[in-house]
Amino acid sequence: MWKLKRDGYSNATIEHYGKFLKSLLKKGVDLMNPESVKDVIATQDRWGNNTKCLVVAAYHSFASFNEIHWKPPKYKPTRKLPFIPLEKEIDALIVYCGKKTATRLQLLKETGMRIGEALKLKWIDVDLERKIIALNNPEKHGNPRAFKISDKLVAMLNRLPKTNDKLFGKTSVAIAVSNFYNQRKRAVTKLQNPRLLRITFHTLRHWKATMEYQKTRDILHVMKLLGHKNINNTLIYTHLINYETQDYHSATADNVQEARKLVESGFEYICTTNDIMLFRKRK
Repeated sequence: MWKLKRDGYSNATIEHYGKFLKSLLKKGVDLMNPESVKDVIATQDRWGNNTKCLVVAAYHSFASFNEIHWKPPKYKPTRKLPFIPLEKEIDALIVYCGKKTATRLQLLKETGMRIGEALKLKWIDVDLERKIIALNNPEKHGNPRAFKISDKLVAMLNRLPKTNDKLFGKTSVAIAVSNFYNQRKRAVTKLQNPRLLRITFHTLRHWKATMEYQKTRDILHVMKLLGHKNINNTLIYTHLINYETQDYHSATADNVQEARKLVESGFEYICTTNDIMLFRKRK
C-alpha cells in the first residue's frame, strides 16, 4: 500500500486495492501463489466481471511489487447504464440521514464530485459568502473546477463542526460509505422505498451529470462539470435523458430575488407573463 502511495495512486484506489487483497486472504488465498489467486477469483459467483477486473488489478500490483510472474486472467468489464433516481428520492434520503452524511449527499448532488474529492475539501476551499467551492484536488487526473452552491448547502456547511482544516474531518472513504449505508437502510425501512438501496455516493454524480445534460444539451459543459479529460467518459449521459420523466414542478416569481432562489434550487426559467416569471423543474 505504501508503494502505491509513493507511486501516486489516489487514496480511494489504495483503499480499494487493500480491501480486495484482504478479501482474498480471508478466502484462504496464498498471495505468493498466483494460481491460487486465479482459482479463487474464478469461483466467486457473487463477483461480477467488473469486480473481478478490479481484484485482478489489485493483485497485479501486489505481484509486480513482489516480483511474482503470473499471467492475469482475462475478464471483460461490462458497462451498464447507471441508475438515475428521482430528485425527490434523493431529497428524502438526505432528510433521513445524519448531519454530516446529509451534508455530503447535498454537496455531491449539487456539484457531481466524487466522494473522495469531497472528503479532501478544506475550509480554505470554501467561500461561504460568495457561495463558491473550489475543487483543487480532483481524483483520477481530473481537472480542477469551481462550483456555485445553494443557500441550503451553505446553511448545512455552517452547521458542521470546524474541528480541523477539513470540511468532514479525517473521515476515510470506507467509513463515510459504511455510515451512509447504515443510514440508508434505516431510511428504506421508514420510507418503504427499496429503490433507495440503489443510491450510492457515486449515483449523485450520475444524477447531476444527467440533469445538466437534460437542461443544457451541452456535452462539453457536462464534461467540464465532471472534470473529465476524455469526452468518451461523458457521452454515456446522452443516453440517459430518454429515461427521464416528462413531468414537471412549476413555480412563479414576482421579483429578481424570488427568481434567483428558484434558479439556485434547480428551476428553469420559461417565460414572463403579466409581470409574473414562470419556472419549471423536472420531478
